[in-house]
Amino acid sequence: MRLKIVLIFFSAFIIQNHIQAQKSTDNELFTVNGTSIMVSDFLRVYNKNLDLVKDESQKDIDAYLDLYINYVVKLKEAHALGYHDKPEYKREFSTYKKQLARNYLTDKKVTEALVQEAYERISYDVNASHILVRLPETETDTAMVYNQLLAFRERFLNEPFEDIRKDAHNGSTVFVEDLGYFSGFKMVYDFENVAYNTPLGEVSRPFRTQFGYHVLKVNDKRKSRGEVTVGHIFLSKEDQDSLGNPEQRIKKIYKMLQQGNTFEDLAKQFSEDKSSSNQGGKLSPIKSGQLRSVEFENRAFSIEEIGEITEPFETEFGWHIAKLYKKAPIAPYEELRSQLETRVKRDSRSAVINESFINSLKTRYGVDEDIELSYFESILNDAYFKREWTVPSDISKDRLLLKINDTALTYFDFASYLEKTQKRIVQKQSYEGVVKSQFDAFLNEKLLAYHEDNLADVNEEYARVLDEYRDGLLLFDLMEDKIWNAVKEDTLGLQAYFNKNKSKYMWPDRYKLILASAPEMESLKACRAAMRSGDNLDQLKSGFGSKTNDIIISSRMFDRGTEKLPPNFDYSPGTSEIFEHNGAFHVVRIEEFLKAGAKTFDEAKGSVISDYQQFKEEEWIRELREKYPVTINKRSLEKIKSELAGQ
Repeated sequence: MRLKIVLIFFSAFIIQNHIQAQKSTDNELFTVNGTSIMVSDFLRVYNKNLDLVKDESQKDIDAYLDLYINYVVKLKEAHALGYHDKPEYKREFSTYKKQLARNYLTDKKVTEALVQEAYERISYDVNASHILVRLPETETDTAMVYNQLLAFRERFLNEPFEDIRKDAHNGSTVFVEDLGYFSGFKMVYDFENVAYNTPLGEVSRPFRTQFGYHVLKVNDKRKSRGEVTVGHIFLSKEDQDSLGNPEQRIKKIYKMLQQGNTFEDLAKQFSEDKSSSNQGGKLSPIKSGQLRSVEFENRAFSIEEIGEITEPFETEFGWHIAKLYKKAPIAPYEELRSQLETRVKRDSRSAVINESFINSLKTRYGVDEDIELSYFESILNDAYFKREWTVPSDISKDRLLLKINDTALTYFDFASYLEKTQKRIVQKQSYEGVVKSQFDAFLNEKLLAYHEDNLADVNEEYARVLDEYRDGLLLFDLMEDKIWNAVKEDTLGLQAYFNKNKSKYMWPDRYKLILASAPEMESLKACRAAMRSGDNLDQLKSGFGSKTNDIIISSRMFDRGTEKLPPNFDYSPGTSEIFEHNGAFHVVRIEEFLKAGAKTFDEAKGSVISDYQQFKEEEWIRELREKYPVTINKRSLEKIKSELAGQ
């Protein structure tokens, strides 16, 4: 599919970027069988490709216009032959259309702002404590829990955190936790927002996330420490009776390091971290707030020099010796931008993008947001939570619920949606909550579908890219049938074309040689001696081309003057001196000289097919030009030339 797209746009000289046409008024430039082609159409394509083409003839206005006319008459033929009605064409075009539309069904400004915000947040770490009172996400009666959080906030402001934790934390409905350091993407977005926007040392107002209501206190903020790669030798505090005291054992291992044993060998032998010991103790890269052990993380980031090894230190899990392999600050924004955009779109903050885009569609299409939904609350019953509910038979199928532009959505449409999607409701809740959440999803779905269906009418860039692909795909299919595949299958025509043009397919003077190459001159001396002694290719490969050797040996056919050999290379028969070329050392033995001569059909077949395709296409274009007469408006053409010359 990717190759097909490349060929489509190359052959049509169409590139998917919208550039405004020049200042010419939109006059007719030429007609094809009575159909007008405007100046703006031609200039848009010409300007897009001006910097891309290397052939100067294609930058010439007359030559480029000739190519463009050929493109247009081919499209005329494709439509005349019904290529646009073929099922396979429709299927492929529909797939591409959906893929393309995805790029336009989002709020790009909001996305960019969120990406920049994400970079700023991963550039800093926040240390916070919080109190959470769990509450189902669907619960609408929140006053009691909110007031409970207000009381906790007062305690947060006036009491030691540890006292509150001992008194209130129960691990099921109330959580009082020190979260340590974290950065962007480590918490749900609603929580992250409050954490980064609460000043240092202050306690937030109560706020809600998908888990319930929280208050948090920001204990510290610091610049990101970047990323560090370390290895460790680890001895667990468990099983001390059978393995001996881990502190004493780690000290003995450290002494072995001081005596010259390598860190990696000792990690493989003694480390009890099964996930890293086989790799010589090396761990995956670590970022701030990533590890459960704050002590180990702090030690890892405190190591300064690459290769430096710490003294033994203790964490809550056991004893460690750590070694630094790599240390890197956070990368620049431009380097991380693409990765961050992907994470933003997958993260809970993507809801912000979606909400902004949906709101813009509501405004664009005049959607009334004040919709009375009490009727739908009245027709629901407990069967809905058992996934057994059906639309009442007496519901009005024509009663208007709302309009998206000129498209009407009825009470029956939403009721049917309620029935179809009832499996999404996983727990019992108020009918009001069900109807509201389902209606929001229904409206969003319908808005997006309507916008996608009408995208070409409201987004000029999308419309042009879509038109370019539509035409390019037709052109590809037509060329594949009429020229590329037809020529390959025309064996008699190919042979006749070759016989008529044999003088075009000639070999130059060529040399068959054995070439030996190596990074060092010394490596080739023995090989050169064997070449001079007459060893054949198999003997040379056996003696010098083994996997343990750094010599590459091959038998090659080269034209005289090849860039693979120096310009002043001596093509005399025999073995050359060792010479340096293209960053390596080589020795060559000339095996055979082949004088210039004619190629056979099989030897020239690739070039013959390419030339015959061009010949047949030129012949076909002449026929199409007769079938679809072209009339050029010379006045418009001269005006284009004048304007472009003045730039």
